[in-house]
Amino acid sequence: MTISVTSDRARMDVDAIHAFLSNEAYWSKNIPREVVERSIANSIPFGAYCAGRQVAFAGVVTDRAVFAYLADVFVVPEFRGRGISKALMRAILAHPDLAAVSMILLRTRDAHGL
Repeated sequence: MTISVTSDRARMDVDAIHAFLSNEAYWSKNIPREVVERSIANSIPFGAYCAGRQVAFAGVVTDRAVFAYLADVFVVPEFRGRGISKALMRAILAHPDLAAVSMILLRTRDAHGL
């Protein structure tokens, strides 16, 4: 299984992201699509892809200097346990706008390993 990760906003599958966030994620049930679109537009979005399908997402809200907040991190259930979240995190930490950030936060009740 080959996984690719990108922060190219144009490659984000907004339909898939919105479907997961509004139907599956405990933190964003019933979130309107417009809110998801605005969130992607105003953050650094990261998507992980397998065979062209987006299977994971994370948004990073940051000042690009000191602080970054990981938001809406998910891997679709059938792709969990394959190292995708770790690949996503490696890409986030290596991103040129985030490499020097000294504080990255994630508020979670179930993903403390990230």
